[in-house]
Amino acid sequence: MNKLPHDTPRLDHDGHLQNHLDWTPAIAQQLANTLDLQLSDEHYQILQQVRHFFETYHHSPATRALIKHLTATLPELQLSNQKLQQLFNTGLVARHINRIAGLPKPPNCL
Repeated sequence: MNKLPHDTPRLDHDGHLQNHLDWTPAIAQQLANTLDLQLSDEHYQILQQVRHFFETYHHSPATRALIKHLTATLPELQLSNQKLQQLFNTGLVARHINRIAGLPKPPNCL
């Protein structure tokens, strides 16, 4: 792995943080910049819940588990796959939400 400047997070070959404990909101915004995305409070609520899922189950959620967890923990946001695609500016919802949340790529993700 190439050495990165000290203010740049260390990423794996898929663009995910090498160590999920290095994650900060500022790093999340750096990762979101790759999708031309300015993170809002709503985004950060989602990212915190995805990180909570990871801490609880010790793996990154794939799309179905991600949506189930988010609709249970953030019902007021009325999230769906389509809404997440719009919020995160991507069709690869689980992949990029986990990446921005500083987590490994979910199993079976492209």
